[in-house]
Amino acid sequence: MVLIDSYGRPLLNLRVALTKRCNLRCQYCHREGEIFAENSTAEMSVEEIVRIVRIAVELGISKVKLTGGEPLMRKDIVEIVKGISAINGLKDLSMTTNGTLLAPLAEELCASGLKRVNINLPTLDEEVYRKLTGNRLDDVLEGVKAAVSAGFYPVKLNMLILKNVNEDAVSAMINFARETGTILQLIELEPINISETYYSNHYKSLDEYEKSLQQKALKVETRKFMQNRPIYHLPDVTVEVVHPTENTEFCMHCTRLRVTSDG
Repeated sequence: MVLIDSYGRPLLNLRVALTKRCNLRCQYCHREGEIFAENSTAEMSVEEIVRIVRIAVELGISKVKLTGGEPLMRKDIVEIVKGISAINGLKDLSMTTNGTLLAPLAEELCASGLKRVNINLPTLDEEVYRKLTGNRLDDVLEGVKAAVSAGFYPVKLNMLILKNVNEDAVSAMINFARETGTILQLIELEPINISETYYSNHYKSLDEYEKSLQQKALKVETRKFMQNRPIYHLPDVTVEVVHPTENTEFCMHCTRLRVTSDG
């Protein structure tokens, strides 16, 4: 059985926000659409989360991603991962994290059934990172290394491109991904829950990066069920490009269902 939405799209993936809490204050964060419920502290219990995922899997969902806020703020995160990973029929369990709390938890999370992680990393420059997020770049870099060492595969680095902030740091990030054995995702800024001024000041098209990647790539492919996202296989490193803005493919091929942190 596969769930079909009102636009005829199959629903194959479930994104579960575990919390609205976060230990960073990223300028551009849309918190999975929950920013306007900031005063609410209600969070689902482990049992509620596992029950929702189990029902979703019975209805055809095969992949689950845990998000936030920062999902590692949950003290019961290992219990959540164990409960979800034990569900028969689930093919993939992943997480998006800022990476600051990942290093001491990576091995236990991997052993508990978490298969892969996406780590938000907009820059390798400590001062730029502090201005964008608040601080703790060293913890994030340790989290990246720990994730790779623990056996997560793939480990992806989410680099949101911001004009006049980190637009010139892509080459350095590609080299870092190559050195660490991770995959780099270049992400276009979305006009969601940020001011028009911030968007106009910092939106940067990814077209010029794609032209460069096309010239260097040994192979180019697309992910059909990820909005036909282009994937560029460069020597010893892979780079994906995420175009959410003014991209009909982004919504047309969306297969995600979302659950907020309060259920």
